[in-house]
Amino acid sequence: MSEKIKVGISIGDVNGIGMEVIIKTLADPIIMNYCTPIVYGNTKIASYNRKNLGLNDFSFNVIAGPEMASPKKPNLINCWEEDVKINFGEANETGGKYAFISLEKATNDLTEGKIDALVTAPINKHNIQSENFNFPGHTEYLQERCGATDSLMFLVSDELRVGVVTGHIPVAQISERITIESILSKLRLMNQSLKQDFWIRKPRIAVLGLNPHAGDNGLIGIEEQLTIIPAVEHVGTEGILAAGPFPADGFFGNGTFKNFDAVLAMYHDQGLIPFKNTVFDLGVNFTAGLNKVRTSPDHGTGYAIAGKNQASATSFREAIFTAIHVVKNRAELAELSKNPLKFSKLSRDRD
Repeated sequence: MSEKIKVGISIGDVNGIGMEVIIKTLADPIIMNYCTPIVYGNTKIASYNRKNLGLNDFSFNVIAGPEMASPKKPNLINCWEEDVKINFGEANETGGKYAFISLEKATNDLTEGKIDALVTAPINKHNIQSENFNFPGHTEYLQERCGATDSLMFLVSDELRVGVVTGHIPVAQISERITIESILSKLRLMNQSLKQDFWIRKPRIAVLGLNPHAGDNGLIGIEEQLTIIPAVEHVGTEGILAAGPFPADGFFGNGTFKNFDAVLAMYHDQGLIPFKNTVFDLGVNFTAGLNKVRTSPDHGTGYAIAGKNQASATSFREAIFTAIHVVKNRAELAELSKNPLKFSKLSRDRD
């Protein structure tokens, strides 16, 4: 890409650590070497957090729209004018209201092509609910806004990549949501993302079982025999290199995950607990399967430490760099598709 990538940033819950990790990240001028950051927030909220962090020499370039963004400074679009009372650590209606305003304005610009990627700071999935936002989380909202029929919550890092078949649903509903069709859809999305977004020519994907010991040949559950194994066998006929199902505990405990490019877990905690335990704060949540690029840090609102200048910006910084990386890979892939021989050579080099 000839111009620097424009990365939009939604601020999340104003009572959480969103603005803290955003400011800490953008206070490092090296970010401006790689992208033009545009925060969708409010000048008073930003000023309050800046003073709370003691970063008196940090400031935003306030703009009316992405087309006015300075490539040399962090930019901020004022999404509302009214005063907002911040109560750090409190889950209230205010936090949800302004999190949605920020997210909606950023998503509008994303879908209209005014920004190249969106990095979302954490929301509270309860207080953001309204007649305008009736979704379990960012992933489902952005899937609808981008017009995708399905998407994949994909936790990525240099060491480990984990996607989930079922995301933000009650545990009691997991088994009924795991079907051959749902597993096939997620495997296809994962395989395509590994190729398109991370330039892995022949991805190797591990599939986890649902039950302890992956069902132990039907002794502890039948989902493996009825749904997971048939799905794994079917994608093999499509040329997708998938293996499993593996018992989740041993798979992560003995390091088998290191033999694969990605892992498909059956439900949220089965995948996210080992992911976060393995990569600490270097992980990024990436929404695969969209025609737009969206990432986020792999942590929540951090109410317990909000306003205390204790939040690490590492995951948020990684989320920005991952977004940049994926945007560049997609753009380069689109260009190289005009020259298949050159793409084949470069993708082999990245295996």
